[in-house]
Amino acid sequence: MQVQEIINTHPQVRGQTNDALIRCIEECYSCAQTCTSCADACLAEDNVKSLTQCIRLNLDCADVCSITGRIATRRTGFDEEMIRRMLHACAAACRLCAEECEKHAGMHEHCRICADSCRRCMSACDESGRGMAH
Repeated sequence: MQVQEIINTHPQVRGQTNDALIRCIEECYSCAQTCTSCADACLAEDNVKSLTQCIRLNLDCADVCSITGRIATRRTGFDEEMIRRMLHACAAACRLCAEECEKHAGMHEHCRICADSCRRCMSACDESGRGMAH
């Protein structure tokens, strides 16, 4: 992704990027895409009824990751408290989604991949949130 490149051009950043936050933004967008794809794949499975909770959490996690990535990308009027709270919520959504996907990972490769993506995003959000002053 070109997150680093585009954020570096922002007049208020001037090349002073937060690498942990950049990684978090990238992981948020990646996780949103992966969760959306996993939900769609779950809908195509023969045992779709047993995947209802997985689908719901996939879609919730995708939405939370997407909005977290968008908020963390905005540099004008940067509000650390808002971003910290969103990072915390995103990490929680990713944890819940990963736990659910892991229940199905033995039968569905898309759930295994999604769980891995959620864990990476959760870690990136946690790391980025710890790097911000409270």
